[in-house]
Amino acid sequence: MIKSILKAVKYTFLILLTIVATIIIVRAFDARRMPDLEIWHTAKLESEFRAGQADDMITFEAYREKEARLFEELNQKVFQLAPRIAEYQLSRYFPDGQNNPEEFPVNWNRSFEMIPTEIKGGALLLHGLTDSPYSLRGVAQILAGENIYVLGLRLPGHGTIPAGIASATWRDWMAAVHIGVRHVLSQTGEQKPFFIVGYSNGAALALKYTLDALEDSALAIPDQLILVSPAVGVTPFGFFAGWHKTLSFIPFFEKFRWQSIEPEYDPYKYNSFPKHAGQQTFQLTIAVQKQTDTLKKMGRLSSFPSTLVFQSLVDDTVRTDAITDRFFDKLEGFHHELVLFDINRMAQTRSFFKSDNRELIENLEERSNLPYRLTVITNEDEGSREVVAKTRKTGFNEMSIISLGLSWPVGVYSLSHVALPFPPNDSIYGQRPECSAKSAVNLGTLEPRGEKGVLRVSLNQLMRLRYNPFFCYIEERIIETVRKYMTGGEEKTR
Repeated sequence: MIKSILKAVKYTFLILLTIVATIIIVRAFDARRMPDLEIWHTAKLESEFRAGQADDMITFEAYREKEARLFEELNQKVFQLAPRIAEYQLSRYFPDGQNNPEEFPVNWNRSFEMIPTEIKGGALLLHGLTDSPYSLRGVAQILAGENIYVLGLRLPGHGTIPAGIASATWRDWMAAVHIGVRHVLSQTGEQKPFFIVGYSNGAALALKYTLDALEDSALAIPDQLILVSPAVGVTPFGFFAGWHKTLSFIPFFEKFRWQSIEPEYDPYKYNSFPKHAGQQTFQLTIAVQKQTDTLKKMGRLSSFPSTLVFQSLVDDTVRTDAITDRFFDKLEGFHHELVLFDINRMAQTRSFFKSDNRELIENLEERSNLPYRLTVITNEDEGSREVVAKTRKTGFNEMSIISLGLSWPVGVYSLSHVALPFPPNDSIYGQRPECSAKSAVNLGTLEPRGEKGVLRVSLNQLMRLRYNPFFCYIEERIIETVRKYMTGGEEKTR
């Protein structure tokens, strides 16, 4: 009997192994049909920061000097060798091109500082995966306007070439975060409020650092977290992202390393996506989840700092439900808030949606004694584009309703993961871009028309909303939050 069982298990395992191997081989051959790799997909920049260098590079000044050498190497290995033919004129790597960020007055792919005359606090800003420090420039300007010293940190692998995130690890990112924290505190002193703002993958890094600080008294705990589209949970397919390595080391299958190979026309965000990068985000979220669970069992999450989260109800990049299930539901205290931006619920658009996406909001609104504050930005009614803020205070079941004087733009049916941190007047992604002497093609107003199946870039990507029509509400809430610390309305955690 035992021999029969073992034999059955062996055959089952072999069958499963054969199926997996077949899938990998088929996908590897399929990847060969992807567009050709360009120099920005294959070049190796040796000057990039790695976690192993952290002990010898403890200051931001040293980090920035290394970053300067990195961009010099980028110029030598990519810009000087990039194709100089007409079809590449809109590439971010085309010398003297309209989308070349090195030609802009400020290249926001690099780490930046905003230093007010009178510093009343400090903030570290952490951008998302494939992004650059530019993605939180709007938030940086808000904070600087409140006399907050701001460090917008470029994370390793970002702001240069897509190949950069094909080798960077989440431990590299975390090592850079620690350098950034130390620098912010050196500019402000430990007695002034300290904020961390994280967007997407940067939000996961902010959570990881904060959890580390709860375990290590040598690390400064931030007074406030502000998270935008946080990567608390991502698609479970991230688990399989590393399987390409079984074949992609072979030059014949080198394209198998990539989830997508796209034209690089966006000056501040990669369009191509290596599978390694998705694997790193997945591993980071797992590490955050395990650490959160451990500290919960130890009763240590009561010291977790006040956290304000802005999230679109529909998000194709991260899991919105994970923010509540894996994070908010495990926190203690009554000083956290989730702001959810609902879809446009005008009745005339209802028949176009695959789902009404009501389940999560209804579950949150119906839960008794919700342990955090909930705000839902939604239509005043199904006949109006005007939006209201429905707020349920911690420990209460009733929801107050406040008109915001804002409305859904015509033709916009929802926000998106990549829209939240950008104001409508953003020069790259906005609906009403700021005018400047030298700027890229505005990507927020693209309206391509033609036959389907013609463009290399998917219409889903081109038509994805890139700005937040309700950004002024985020601005108001950020100002309200930081001013509490200036007036003594909130106690410092350090």
